[in-house]
Amino acid sequence: MSEYIDFAVIGGTGLTAIEGLEIIHKEVVHTPYGEPSGQITHGRIGQHRIAFLARHGYTHTIPPHQINYRANMWALKSIGVEKVVAIAAVGGITAPMRPQALVIPHQLIDYTYGRKHTYFDEGLEKVTHIDFSNPYCEDLRQALLVAGKHLGILDGATYGVTQGPRLETAAEIQRMERDGCDVVGMTAMPEAALARELGLCYASCNVVANWAAGKGEQAVITMDEIQANLSQGMAQVRILLRSLVC
Repeated sequence: MSEYIDFAVIGGTGLTAIEGLEIIHKEVVHTPYGEPSGQITHGRIGQHRIAFLARHGYTHTIPPHQINYRANMWALKSIGVEKVVAIAAVGGITAPMRPQALVIPHQLIDYTYGRKHTYFDEGLEKVTHIDFSNPYCEDLRQALLVAGKHLGILDGATYGVTQGPRLETAAEIQRMERDGCDVVGMTAMPEAALARELGLCYASCNVVANWAAGKGEQAVITMDEIQANLSQGMAQVRILLRSLVC
């Protein structure tokens, strides 16, 4: 790349609607692991470069268990990205994780299965392990917290990652709470581990879209409720991302 990219953002399509963001071009990247979720959008705020990748595709048609996480992370690495901010909608489990809150998680518990979760599975000269004690890049976590301090952003949560695409049962959420989970979502793994394997600095901002099953006053979680909370939360995320570079 001829210009340094400050960071990449993985999330929804609406994240490019940031005040002052100029879209420069869109790039199709092919990888040894298949096709990414979509083309990479390159943008600029002032002198700062940002790349965007829609995790579920630009028409939001790829469910979480079918995302090609290996291709997505490899594509970002291949264009010169060193830092990745992952935006994810989650359900709130513990009391502080109320709908519309923004949370910067610090830990993960992986409940997924059957996903292509590593680059180190064939053609190896030796078995390769990574240290994953702390799954998020602390420098980038702190940068997000500083950028979002005026937004009342929450510091620290354990993200429980489920397979999807269905939402969880109330009993599953009770188990996850006993395990120590604060929020529940479907996309943090293997994304975070693949970033670590590639040497990327990776951190996440979670938008609490709803109370997890059995945690709210409503007996049923509705998509209308989720969309309403996401609309408010994502507006805050766009402010956060602009603050991160300005």
